[in-house]
Amino acid sequence: MAIETLTIKTKDGLNLDLARYPGGGARLPAFCIPGLTRNRRDFDDFAKWLSARGRDVYAISLRGRGRSDYDPKYLNYFPTIYREDVLGALDTLGIQRAVFVGTSLGGIVTMLTNEAAPERVAAAIINDVGPELATEGIVRIASYVGASDGAAPNLDQAAAQIRAVNEVAFPGKDDAFWRDFARNTYRELGDGTWKLDYDPAIAAALKESGPAPDLWSAFTSLKNKPTLILRGAISDLLTPEIIGKMRAVNPAMLVSDVASVGHAPTLTEPDAVAAMGAFLDEID
Repeated sequence: MAIETLTIKTKDGLNLDLARYPGGGARLPAFCIPGLTRNRRDFDDFAKWLSARGRDVYAISLRGRGRSDYDPKYLNYFPTIYREDVLGALDTLGIQRAVFVGTSLGGIVTMLTNEAAPERVAAAIINDVGPELATEGIVRIASYVGASDGAAPNLDQAAAQIRAVNEVAFPGKDDAFWRDFARNTYRELGDGTWKLDYDPAIAAALKESGPAPDLWSAFTSLKNKPTLILRGAISDLLTPEIIGKMRAVNPAMLVSDVASVGHAPTLTEPDAVAAMGAFLDEID
């Protein structure tokens, strides 16, 4: 499969990096949005799996992440701006409707996109986030975003750094897992060193603006859409109590726990694959 890399412009002139995984175009495409400090590479294995099932898959790096431009106005690092970037990307790509797949921040952007333009969202897979964010998880995330310069002299050291931050969410994983994790989260520089692949100014935006606007209205907008919520079984951001509140608003949503994983599942776990496969079989 030839993966196509694309560059599109936002309304304010930034370049955004996307990847397209061709799946034959016979079914609705999927549009994947990553988490707070992550980029489109997080979806590589998932996108290959899904495109083999007959869907074109698009994955985007939001502004300030991966190969997308950093924003000199750091307060633009906010979910409502990302929503407008996503809608602009859909227009540029000529995608009228898609199955949205959003991890963490990407799930927030999915909710906001559906609220603003419900005709664009055919169905939603929301990975380990809800319209309410547990304090414990927010505090943990805020403690490491932008906390260091993110530099590492080699891949093994990058893997050790990212493991120290994320092992609570992925207990028992081996060294190979953490090297792959680092490859997706760091960028290799020309001198052989590695650096976290996001704009550190995201931390300032998070501190000044908060993680998200009120999301209950946006979540409620999904009430009549096929919706699958994936929850890491040991997640500290999406708790069983929050799931209970979500069920009260949308009893029809599907929820699947991903065993032995916290925030957020990689979408390659057997529990996640089984739940998504069954869900997506029912969507065009």
